[in-house]
Amino acid sequence: MKERRKYERFHLTLPVRMEMLRSGRKQVFNLESRDISAYGAFINSTEPFPIGTPFKLELTAPSKRIKELTGAQSLIECEGKVSRSTPEGVAIRFDRKCRIMSLNS
Repeated sequence: MKERRKYERFHLTLPVRMEMLRSGRKQVFNLESRDISAYGAFINSTEPFPIGTPFKLELTAPSKRIKELTGAQSLIECEGKVSRSTPEGVAIRFDRKCRIMSLNS
């Protein structure tokens, strides 16, 4: 079967903080990624989320070189929406407003 993905996918287990961006009460989930690309990420979760649910995601991506230079960990901050939900997790499609920052350890 021919690969249809536009961007390379990386199998990375990263801590993910997901904040649901819906009016009403604030809901935050601390989960882990299964894979990630420039287009989106698949997050391991037993919680089902409806397609189209908007989230703010914070993925902590440890970088040995960044830590050596700055003593910090890098953080990827994105917003996106659920594009697929399965019993194993949820696929989030990024809205292209991602930022990479550094956090003090």
